[in-house]
Amino acid sequence: MADAITSRETDYSQWYQDVIRHAKLAEHSPVRGCMIIRPNGYAIWENMQAALDKMFKDTGHQNAYFPIFIPQSFLAREAAHVDGFAKECAVVTHSRLIVDDEKGLIVDPDSRLEENLIVRPTSETIVWDTYSRWIQSWRDLPILINSWNNVVRWEMRTRLFLRTMEFLWQEGHTAHATREEAMEETLQMLDIYATFAEEFMAVPVIKGVKTASERFAGAVETYCIEAMMQDGKSLQAGTSHFLGQNFAKAFNCQFQNKNNEQEYVWATSWGVSTRLIGALIMVHSDDQGLVLPPRLAPTQVVLVPIYRNDEDRDRVLTEARQIVGDLLEAGIRAHLDAREAYRPGWKFNEYEVQGVPIRLALGPRDLKNGTIELARRDTREKEGVPRDGLTKRIESVLFDIQQSLFEKACAFRDSKTTSVDSYDDFKTVLEENGGFVLAHWDGTEETEAQIKKETKATIRCIPLDPIDADDSGVDIISGAPSAGRVYFARSY
Repeated sequence: MADAITSRETDYSQWYQDVIRHAKLAEHSPVRGCMIIRPNGYAIWENMQAALDKMFKDTGHQNAYFPIFIPQSFLAREAAHVDGFAKECAVVTHSRLIVDDEKGLIVDPDSRLEENLIVRPTSETIVWDTYSRWIQSWRDLPILINSWNNVVRWEMRTRLFLRTMEFLWQEGHTAHATREEAMEETLQMLDIYATFAEEFMAVPVIKGVKTASERFAGAVETYCIEAMMQDGKSLQAGTSHFLGQNFAKAFNCQFQNKNNEQEYVWATSWGVSTRLIGALIMVHSDDQGLVLPPRLAPTQVVLVPIYRNDEDRDRVLTEARQIVGDLLEAGIRAHLDAREAYRPGWKFNEYEVQGVPIRLALGPRDLKNGTIELARRDTREKEGVPRDGLTKRIESVLFDIQQSLFEKACAFRDSKTTSVDSYDDFKTVLEENGGFVLAHWDGTEETEAQIKKETKATIRCIPLDPIDADDSGVDIISGAPSAGRVYFARSY
């Protein structure tokens, strides 16, 4: 590559940007705060989509699409929702441009819209306006819909994948006849996100519920999965919201129940975004570049042929094509890089930076010995392996890489998780070790706000699974009784 990747130790933020640039995942667009997702980055997102889409459909959900433009009046109908998103909204006020002889291309002042349109920051309002027409009876329920789309939130401080003004995501919106069904759906989707993060992304997560101050605007409860990055900061990797009847009441979405009574519908919404790619980078990658878990890697195995003359070239490529064909037939995403414009060493470096889990190298000597060189991206170990039984060996190594990445991430998270019983220890751990700090909290917004102001740490979640059933204590600041410890951390 033209320049080296900054080390994580030297400048973690720059390292993150360097990995994205060298791996050709994304770049900044001409519009501040937006990004261009390059083919390498979009292929990762496609693999995430495919896995999640199957998990959604396996649990009875269907895909649909709702408009990107939302009437401004819709946002005003749910008070908490409008308070939460008003400052992030992009607003369309006019419908066309005209050419002015003196000023050039300008907004046509005569094209002012009768009502402003909001560029979708999230779809609850347009969805519930729609559901109010679709739902009349208990027979119309439940509605289980997911949408793959883009949203716009006017961010002041942006970072590729982690926080951009426009991003890609999925948002599920479901409607139910009872509170119990809606709560079951909310927790089911949280479990799906956690399973995806751990089994596909190889990222361990903590499942929990957000405090009132961190709750989604308009939700009764927000559940989340939290992951730990290599710099000791937490990342919210997915959320599932129990909306109660708030949006149904705002849009007068009622149904006739089995007792012939009118009742408001119960709701959920849930989503993950391209922020997950940022999580992948920051959990697994190293100073050499991107590291990808095999289940999400666009290319799982690349084969680089090595030869010096035409005779060797023909023999090596013939065998290489056979090997790659066998891997593809076995369902392994394999690629033969037969480009002659680049030397093997350049290719080795390119695929290392791009995080391909396994690199194979095949030359004349390997043909003679019946072997092939296998290099693992996660450990950077190389070994010669027999070509006989190669496909099964590759399958085994891919499985091992996936597991090893998860275990390594779990070990790191554990090393960055500390329990404290005093505010002094709390601040010391944050400064010296970072990570998750488990501390007692009295449940008040005042204590939560004080800690955030003084340390920049927030309550990432109240864990769904108690850390210790008998771990009652007192708040580290107020001394008031606490039912259990919560997860604090500085975060993205």
